[in-house]
Amino acid sequence: MVDTHTCSFCGETVEPGTGKMFVRKDGAIFYFCSTKCQNNYRLGRVPRLVAWTKAGRKAKGKE
Repeated sequence: MVDTHTCSFCGETVEPGTGKMFVRKDGAIFYFCSTKCQNNYRLGRVPRLVAWTKAGRKAKGKE
């Protein structure tokens, strides 16, 4: 069975063989589907406040 992960920033599925896995010093694992998500995470942005993420759409009442 092939593992699919969800992007830690936007909430989309990350297909096998794509995306990046980032491991923090404390052992927390983050999966990113694109460099757009990775750069937004690095900038310290909160997914709830970004309009195009699943959490952002849910917070604004769009979904």
